[in-house]
Amino acid sequence: MFKLAFFIKPYWKRATLALVLLTALVFMDLAIPRLVQRIIDQGIGRHDQGVVIRTSLLMLGISLLSTLFAVGNNILSVHVGECVARDLRDALFTRIQTFSFANLDEQKTGQLMVRLTSDASAVQRVVLVSLRIGTRAPLLMVGSLILMVSTSPGLALLLLPLLLITSALIVFFVIRMEPLFRSVQQKLDGLNTVLQENIAGVRLVKSFVRADFEGERFERANEAYTGQSVRVLQIVSTMSPVLTMCVNIGMVIVIWVGGIHSIQGNLSVGQIVAFTNYLLTTMTPLIMMTVLSNVWAGGIVSAKRVSEVLDTVPDVRDAPDAISLPEPVQGRLIFENVSFHYNGAHAESVLSEISLTAESGQTVAILGATGSGKSTLVNLVPRFYDISAGRILLDGIDIRRLRQDSLLAQIGIVPQETVLFSGSVRDNIRYGVPGAGDEEIFAAAKAAQAHDFIMALSKGYDTHVEERGANLSGGQKQRIAIARALLTRPRILILDDSTSSVDVETETRIQEALEAQMHRHTTLVVAQRISTVLKADKIVVLEKGRIAAEGTHGELMAASPIYREIFESQLGGEMDEVPT
Repeated sequence: MFKLAFFIKPYWKRATLALVLLTALVFMDLAIPRLVQRIIDQGIGRHDQGVVIRTSLLMLGISLLSTLFAVGNNILSVHVGECVARDLRDALFTRIQTFSFANLDEQKTGQLMVRLTSDASAVQRVVLVSLRIGTRAPLLMVGSLILMVSTSPGLALLLLPLLLITSALIVFFVIRMEPLFRSVQQKLDGLNTVLQENIAGVRLVKSFVRADFEGERFERANEAYTGQSVRVLQIVSTMSPVLTMCVNIGMVIVIWVGGIHSIQGNLSVGQIVAFTNYLLTTMTPLIMMTVLSNVWAGGIVSAKRVSEVLDTVPDVRDAPDAISLPEPVQGRLIFENVSFHYNGAHAESVLSEISLTAESGQTVAILGATGSGKSTLVNLVPRFYDISAGRILLDGIDIRRLRQDSLLAQIGIVPQETVLFSGSVRDNIRYGVPGAGDEEIFAAAKAAQAHDFIMALSKGYDTHVEERGANLSGGQKQRIAIARALLTRPRILILDDSTSSVDVETETRIQEALEAQMHRHTTLVVAQRISTVLKADKIVVLEKGRIAAEGTHGELMAASPIYREIFESQLGGEMDEVPT
């Protein structure tokens, strides 16, 4: 929790003023019982109307001032709490943006969403309640205890065991609640993960008629969360009646014993009333602290979960002496004995001893069966993952020595899974170049064979793209993604199965348009269709994470049984029409 204290630092003046107002409120609250005692003993008891009027007016003034201070404290507390929550969400979002693919593989989307929303709000509640109750409760309790002793030491000593028992209950409650709140948040993580996966895959669920299965899956997660929440709330709801009972017992003791002392002349009626009020202002903070401990228990758990994200060190980060890529960038890529594995040093290698050169302006195609490591290989170039062994050189410089922003500025990527954002088609194409003009956007769209279908949309380039591009076909989304990558004019262009959702005719037109620009890029193409890569300068065949063959189409047809098998399985009937 203390790790998050620096989020309050920018607002320390407002927070301090809120605490000052709260402290003043406590002193005013503590003054009221004494003034009531004066009215009873010196005013009513001695039939002195002046004392009654003067003291009543003083109490009225204190009440008005107390109201103003309370309003000021509430306004300041809310402002600080909201600002802390905003800054915390910003910090979490910024930290997540620095995560590598490996970091994101370890974090579920639903869990990150909970940390950005629910956990950040829980921390906000801690700040808010602390500024409004957290300081007031202990000050009020300590002040009331002192005034109880000064009013009647005997009665105060008599009530000491009850106060100790009540305090012990509070401590037990706080200790008991923290692990329970942690469990509730974990159940909420699970619930959000199921919900997020279902919403993202709702079309797949419907197509496989798995709504009932997903409903049962959600119901299990929902029941687990509900059951744990009910358990926590049952404990919370038990504490208030127990503490109220302690207050009532204390009241009975004061009236009983105090009444006897009053009859004997040892205590005045005003003292008994004042002592009773101080007892209430001692016990009430204890009840308030149960609410506070409830918020604190949940807040501590949430703060730890938030800190886990903020303390996560990105697996891929700039070296202390990282440099910018020297201009002009040629785009020559060399893989030197590159190996890679996921999830720890002892995991099975996905890529083993890959050595490969892509000359500036060359098109290198990567073929292989599913799981052979094609996408993994191209994901190493922009450092979405860092290699486990070997080196990747760009223009002779190890990419780990380059600043990430400098490296990524030279790479255009069309990922296997097309991602579009809500907004216009124009905004999606110029996502990587926000200041691009219409002529540049149109040229990129034409090269990607997207211009014609975009102009046929209801509002052309201003047509709104729904969430995840729901109002566009798969092929349309892929062509927009290609245009987006081309607009950045990268020296290295990565096409990860980027034409899988377009028809053969459109794919041919895209290839022809790209060929006219290929001299501008070093292009890495991951493809399922062998027809996509026939004209590549170099074709690399991967098998089980290793290079099984490498060369041009003609060379591989003559020397690689694996490549020839792939070719014949896809284009066997067209072999006579394809030059070798």
